[in-house]
This record gives sequence, C-alpha cells and structure tokens, in this order.
Amino acid sequence: MGQVEAIADWDIPTLSIKTTGRGSYKRTRLTKHGFPRGYLMRQKQVQGFQTGDMVRAIVPKGTKMGVWNGRVAVRKTGSFNIQTVNGPVQGISYKHCTLTQRSDGYGYHIQPNQRKEEGDRESRSR
Repeated sequence: MGQVEAIADWDIPTLSIKTTGRGSYKRTRLTKHGFPRGYLMRQKQVQGFQTGDMVRAIVPKGTKMGVWNGRVAVRKTGSFNIQTVNGPVQGISYKHCTLTQRSDGYGYHIQPNQRKEEGDRESRSR
C-alpha cells in the first residue's frame, strides 16, 4: 500500500448496539430470601406497544408538551415512560405515541465521532 499522507472523510458517526432482551417469562420478582417482591403485568403488550419499542410521541398540550423520540416502557394503565437521549419522560399516554420500530431485543444509538486526535497532537508537540 505504501505511506498514507492523509485520510479524508473518516469522521462518520458510529452505530452503537446494546442488547436489551425481549422480556421475562417470570411474572414476579423475588427478594434475596425468595419472597415475592412486586408483580409484573400478565401481558407483554399494552394498546399494541411493548417495552423496548421505539416510538415518536407528539404531545399537543400539558406539562409534557413537545415531540419525544425514544424507547418506551409500558404500563398497564396506558401511561408510558419514554427513554430519550436527554433522559426519561414519564406519563405519556399511548394515544400520543406512534410506533417507529418494534422491539427486537437490541437498543440502537448513533454516536457522533469527536475529534480527540487534534488535542492529542498539540499536547505531544509541546
């Protein structure tokens, strides 16, 4: 190949993939002593949504007004939590949510690359 003088357009975003699972068959959690601690819902889906689905919620009014994109955590009541890039948003109704991607057991995130090399080169040259 030879010597490379420069690389152009290498600063592209990276797709990060994290395993999140597909849910649990057990309907209860246990303490370290084996006693039941809380109970999970009997069904995995609520109003067509399942925990882990990617949704877009457009809330027209109220304290949570705005557009929210992220991973949903469902509740039996139909009031969902949405995990966004900036943190969780709690209590969003299923009526405001639109499904963008079904849960497949993985979480996806596009991570922009940051140029760390320039600062490292400056400190090395000193």
